[in-house]
Amino acid sequence: MQTKYDITIIGGGILGTSIAYFLSFIFQSKKILVVEQENNVGFHTSSRNTGKVHAPYLYNPEKKKIFAKAAFLGFEMWETFAHRHDLLFKKDGVIEVSSDEKGTKVLEKYYDWGLKNGLNENDIYFLSGNEIKKNEPEIECKNAIFCNRDGSVDYGSFTNTLMTESKKNGIEFLFESKVKQIDKNGNGWKIKLNNEKMILTDFIINSAGGNSIDIAHEMNIGEKFTDVHFRGEYWKAPKEYHKLTKSSVYSVPDFPDYPFLDPHWIIRVDGTCEIGPNAVPIFSPYGYNKMENIKEFIPKILEMLGSGARKTIFDKQFQELALNEIQSSLSKNAMVERVRKFLPKINPEKFVQKGTAGIRSSVIDSNGKFVPDVILEYDSNSFHILNYNSPGATGALPFSIYLINMMIDKGLISNQMDNDICGEWKFSEIIEKLGI
Repeated sequence: MQTKYDITIIGGGILGTSIAYFLSFIFQSKKILVVEQENNVGFHTSSRNTGKVHAPYLYNPEKKKIFAKAAFLGFEMWETFAHRHDLLFKKDGVIEVSSDEKGTKVLEKYYDWGLKNGLNENDIYFLSGNEIKKNEPEIECKNAIFCNRDGSVDYGSFTNTLMTESKKNGIEFLFESKVKQIDKNGNGWKIKLNNEKMILTDFIINSAGGNSIDIAHEMNIGEKFTDVHFRGEYWKAPKEYHKLTKSSVYSVPDFPDYPFLDPHWIIRVDGTCEIGPNAVPIFSPYGYNKMENIKEFIPKILEMLGSGARKTIFDKQFQELALNEIQSSLSKNAMVERVRKFLPKINPEKFVQKGTAGIRSSVIDSNGKFVPDVILEYDSNSFHILNYNSPGATGALPFSIYLINMMIDKGLISNQMDNDICGEWKFSEIIEKLGI
């Protein structure tokens, strides 16, 4: 017997689970399923990240208005959610540093964006290198931004709690169930899973993260896009460095058009410190080890050569950057030296344990360019969230409401809401704060 659902969400990461959470309140009369290929929610990027609740100074207030607002509201919403459910939320701030005039001009832009995105002068400060040393004597830089409206959390725990609350409201979660095939079934869909189980559903929400492009292509959506995958690796700092700074320290990226970020100094919610991540090119969204990458090497290369990514992989600058990232994976010193530029006290020899690696999947368009924003594609029976990297986990709660509202406005799902109250928030009030 095949089970029929009104809405099926593919992907139980922090975004898919957040969408399920809000749907569980506003559509209590609907039968809703989350399909996840792993044995729990938040198994991949949602728990393999820096755990930062980012301040919105990184987002252009004109070009990325919704993302900036999602990041701004995300801080408040996660803090409320943490207090309500007794989860760790540490408001520890963040420092962004520049080493030269070029970087300082970027910091000046970030500072201006931060104020336009809702931060005030008590939230964010522009400082000289000497001024930052008054509170952070180990940091060497030309200039810095300090933002105290930035926090540290465990997003894996947050995602698990969202799932628990969603289940209380009737949402079903199906684990160890990888989507193998999707076919039209009248006005809906038939989903075949790896365990031969068949799901019938009226509507699909594709929030499958690193697998979202493949799911979209299976449904003839977003075929002009190709994804590429990067493994972000970390090194754990020895205990003697855990009090080196009070806040995490980031540096201005040298190449903002590429998904290559200089490793940061990260203070996690439990007080431990790490260096990372780099961005090592790999061939699978689950390429944590050599065997998985070897298995997917030929299929991925053929896919890239037959798409816009062909232009990217033959671009000399991309090749040079990719080789640098590979070097940072092969050489611990190469990664640690990047952080020593602003924290010269650290000694590479004292880093002996690797942290948990995470994988980020970026999308390349038909012109061979990295797409900087989230991509939202849909038809009458499906909605696809592709390239959701920023504001990522920080904005997952408000951005989920934005997406649900978009689906309602476009007539993709019912506008007959059962409830406006969603846990700690009113759905309509978040929509109003997002300005949509």
